[in-house]
Amino acid sequence: MKVGVLALQGAVQEHLKMIEKCGHQPIPVKTIAHLNQVKRLIIPGGESTTISKLLVKYHLNEKIAELYNRYGLPIFGTCAGMILLAKQIEGQKQDILGLIDITVRRNAFGRQINSFEAELEINGITPPLFRGIFIRAPYISKAGKEVRILASFRENIVLAQQKNILVSSFHPELGDDLRIHRFFIEKIN
Repeated sequence: MKVGVLALQGAVQEHLKMIEKCGHQPIPVKTIAHLNQVKRLIIPGGESTTISKLLVKYHLNEKIAELYNRYGLPIFGTCAGMILLAKQIEGQKQDILGLIDITVRRNAFGRQINSFEAELEINGITPPLFRGIFIRAPYISKAGKEVRILASFRENIVLAQQKNILVSSFHPELGDDLRIHRFFIEKIN
């Protein structure tokens, strides 16, 4: 299966490698033509403001929303990707896709210097525990009724799913554990 990674900025190569390790064909997505080739899309961590501006500049925001709303394109957003997929960002206005009914708090666990790793219990994926890598991570401060909470850390939601959208505060692409990528590729239809 062709699985795309939005390749405008951020942790693109790491996700491409994870897709390949899962036995699927990774596609870097920079244009609408690339987007039209994929059956799944990952929006990586990086700088959400920069990615947002580039999505608008290249009209990818409209196309991603259309593919999700019309065809149910499965999308996985990590860190900045989660911010971009959210309906709302606490205290900020930014161009976002607004495809999952969550409110996020940016840099919720602190600045870059406060980055950390934590063992997470993930509904439907663990045991054993999953090692989450949090870098300037957001978390979900509010989730709509249709949002399924898959993992929390210190009572803050860090992994969730609504229909064909999966979002995480942490970076599963920076470790060796393929379980979350496999869950996204194989279980979310």
